[in-house]
Amino acid sequence: MTLETISQCPICLSNSFIPFINTKDHTVSQQDFNLQKCSGCGFVITNPRPDINSIGDFYKSDKYISHTGGSKTIIDKIYLQARKLTLRRKHKLITNYKNSGHLLDFGCGTGEFLNHMQKNGWEITGVEPSDSARKKANEITKSFINSSLIEIDRKFDIITLWHVLEHVHDLNEKIKSLKNLLKEDGIIFIAVPNHESADAQHYKNNWAGYDVPRHIWHFSKSNMHQLLQNHGLTLAKTEPMKLDSFYVSLLSESYKTKKNLPTRIFNAVMNGIKSNASASKTGMYSSLIYIVTHK
Repeated sequence: MTLETISQCPICLSNSFIPFINTKDHTVSQQDFNLQKCSGCGFVITNPRPDINSIGDFYKSDKYISHTGGSKTIIDKIYLQARKLTLRRKHKLITNYKNSGHLLDFGCGTGEFLNHMQKNGWEITGVEPSDSARKKANEITKSFINSSLIEIDRKFDIITLWHVLEHVHDLNEKIKSLKNLLKEDGIIFIAVPNHESADAQHYKNNWAGYDVPRHIWHFSKSNMHQLLQNHGLTLAKTEPMKLDSFYVSLLSESYKTKKNLPTRIFNAVMNGIKSNASASKTGMYSSLIYIVTHK
């Protein structure tokens, strides 16, 4: 593994970082990684991080279900049931803005969202860098799935990134490329974890939303707003992903304790309820969807 150090904040260009938290890769390597906070804008980053040639090794696990689509454990099965609910919710959210058109899902994983939208009359295009996940997406959608944005030369009504932006190494380059692929009246939906949520504050370094080193960037509302402004994009609205507080809490419980599964599930449900109750007043949900337009 080759580690690289980020010396400049991609949002405010500050060169000064302070320690934020030390956390562990619970999925693949069991290695510790450091999170640092930008002294200028407060953006939290995994630093140092595996470079682009090394990061792929940290996705090679049956535990990384968004790339495998497997259902070996109880937690996997809970994830898959939650995904069915969120697919319908995402479709409804998008159709609040546009009823049909051409949709690009960047980081489409195994293609379930694309398949759902295709069945509901949308033209679809997918991008997925993982070979194994891309193969599954090809099979599910019966469509060609691209490995990168470079292969795409058309514009889209809707672009979606469902828990993807926190993974990309070249943050500003990706935002610029996606903006160039968006029609003038198009909309981007960006879902990312929110480390300012109550469940993140409760679980601290055991919070599953950090998911190091696969998550390189750790966004707050203010960071996302500034990043989008830097690229001439407008944050039109934010929407909560309320189920995430329960699933993330369940994973976090498994990282935090070796208690029996019923106890972990009970604790996760209680902490999910508390997190959403807190967020109903503050807006700080476990994960947020940012709805983005051209200026």
